Parts: sequence; C-alpha cells; structure tokens
Amino acid sequence: MLTGFVTNQRVAGAAVLVWQGGRERYFGAAGLADREAARPFARDTLVQIFSMTKPVTGVALMQLWEQGKFRLDDPLALHLPEFAAVQVYAGDDAAGNAVLRAPIRPILVRDILRHTAGFTYQDGPGAVGRIAMAEDPLALDNSLAEFGRRLGRVPLLHDPGAQWSYSAAVDVQALLVERLSGQPFAQYVQQHIFVPLAMKETGWAQPPSARPRLARIYEAKGGALVPMPDAEWLAPNFAGKPLTMGGSGLVSSVDDYLRFARMLLGRGTLDGVRILKPATLALMTTDQLDPAIAGRSWLPDKGALGFGFDFAVRTAPPQNAAENRGAVGEFFWDGWPSMLFWVDPANDMVVIFATQKLPFDGTLHRDIRAAVYGADYLGPSGAR
Repeated sequence: MLTGFVTNQRVAGAAVLVWQGGRERYFGAAGLADREAARPFARDTLVQIFSMTKPVTGVALMQLWEQGKFRLDDPLALHLPEFAAVQVYAGDDAAGNAVLRAPIRPILVRDILRHTAGFTYQDGPGAVGRIAMAEDPLALDNSLAEFGRRLGRVPLLHDPGAQWSYSAAVDVQALLVERLSGQPFAQYVQQHIFVPLAMKETGWAQPPSARPRLARIYEAKGGALVPMPDAEWLAPNFAGKPLTMGGSGLVSSVDDYLRFARMLLGRGTLDGVRILKPATLALMTTDQLDPAIAGRSWLPDKGALGFGFDFAVRTAPPQNAAENRGAVGEFFWDGWPSMLFWVDPANDMVVIFATQKLPFDGTLHRDIRAAVYGADYLGPSGAR
C-alpha cells in the first residue's frame, strides 16, 4: 500500500507504525521525506503533525481537571474573562455590517473541549469572517494571551452548545492550561507529558540540528506533487520563535508520538508512569455530543462517529463500503498534511500514519485502514 502511494504519486513519502498486542507488529516507510534532497522517508524522519497536537493539549487540560482546578460546566469566562462579553453572529444588515445578539447561555469549559463553543477558524461567513480576519487571533507573532484577547472580540458562529464546528477552541484550551497552571503552556506540556513519557523528539521548539530530518510538505497540483516554498512550509519551530499554540505546531516522529498513543491505549499509563486516570481518559473518549446537536459540519464525513474531548469516537461499525474501516470504541484524530493516528482498544492496537501532503487527503486514510483491517472489516463481532 505504501509503495503504491509513492508509485502513483499520491504522496512523496510516508510511514506507518502499528503497535498491537503489546508489541510492534509492523513498521514500513516508502518514498522520500525531501525529494529535492533525495532524502528517504525514514523511521527518524520528523513531521509537522498539525492538529494531532490537539489531543496532547486535551490531556494537559484534563490533568488540571483531575486536580480540581476547574469544573467542566464552569462558564469559560470564570477563568478567562476575555470571553465574558462574546456575542453571536446573526447575519449582516443591509450595509454589510454584522448583526449581533447575546448568546442563549455562556460558553462552558466542556464546549471548548468538544468544539461546541461557536468559535471560528477565521473562515466564517460575511461580516464575521471579515472581523475574524481583521483580529487575526492566530497570527504567528501572537502570544496565547494576545490570541485570547483577539478571539474574544470575534463573534460566535452559533450559540454555545448548538452545533459542532471545528475551531480555535483547542488554542483556548492551551490558554486555560497556562492560566490555571501558572506556567507557559509549552513548559507545562514538556514537564507533565513529554518528559514523563520520554518523548524526546516532540515539541514546539526544535534544535537547528534536527532541521535536516524534517520532512518537506508537498502540494498536489495539476496531477503532480509540488514542494511548498520554504517560507510557507518550514515551521517556526526552527526559526527560534516557535508558536506554542494548543491546536497545532508540534513536530514529532512516529516513534515519539507512539509513546503518547500507547499511554492512551494503556488507559492513561505507560511503563508505570500515569499521565491520566482511566476514568478521565474514558470521559475524553466517550461521545460527548448531545443527540440534539444535528449541525456537525464535516465530522460525519469521517464515518459513524461522535466526538469526545479532543478525539473523534467511533460509535457504530462502518455503515457502507465507502466508510473507513474500524472498530466501535476507537478514538482518533488527524492532521492537516494528511497525518493520522488512531487507538483501537477492542484490538489492543495503535496505528500511526505519517506523511506531509496537502490538501488533506482522506482517501489515504481509508486505504491505510483497509490495509490494516481488511477491506470488509466491521469490528470484532462483525468481521468478514
């Protein structure tokens, strides 16, 4: 499968690592991490994992929940006053200005964990999109504190709790970690997750010596894979001023991220080190979306899923031949350049798929899952 991806120019290079039954069952890599430098995609290749950063942030925040630092149903503004005056976008008036109203209820902490707060990713319609672009909360030179101030001035796309909409909510989680812990977010994660799990390669800040191992990002254009210009793809991680946001920004390797994923598979523990309690992890990996939340953006495109806290959660076997294979109870997330990982407790398994291809290509994920499970797999009680 991996060789075919490269041969058919679906990716420049990729790797897959499968851990199952307490041991490594498979590692494979194909193609090139940097085609122009003729550098193979290898086991120690570093990749920008983008939104696979989000589960790390969720674990950090839920550690603080275990310590009693907040309640899930606390109003967000109780801890982050910059969100006390948020308003909801209700369309544009005749002059094209945003019509705003008060939300029906406050944003709760659980809303930022399950993407139901109503925040945008700077892609909102009409005037709210223009406001988001002007505020530019995710600008690379914004601190988390400045990000929060700017996002608090952007109207919500919908009432809190009304819809699932993917957004900068996980960056708000990072700000909350910083505020509640009294530590810079990256420092907190390093001390409480990366060091205890012996994740030596993962971080927002990377030493210059690691730069030659970083995979290049390629864009599919006109039937070919075109390298992104250095100014666009090279992470600020290597520029001396890393952006330590909660929703993106980490650089890692397949082996290092496996340490994090194995902790999740181990119900919060790896090699005798506990990061989260089993009950906390169960809460994060259980569907937290009310059945009344019908608006779920593109989440249904990923399969028969709900959403927990920073994880998509499989709630039913694959419903048709086109859907990704998997087992009920699995939880996962992916990253913008077609990255993917999933944890499958029913099969005692973790899979990590690493590549750097834009735009996001979900067909790669479907094919990798078919290679792992078999094309007709329906789960432990329904496999064919």
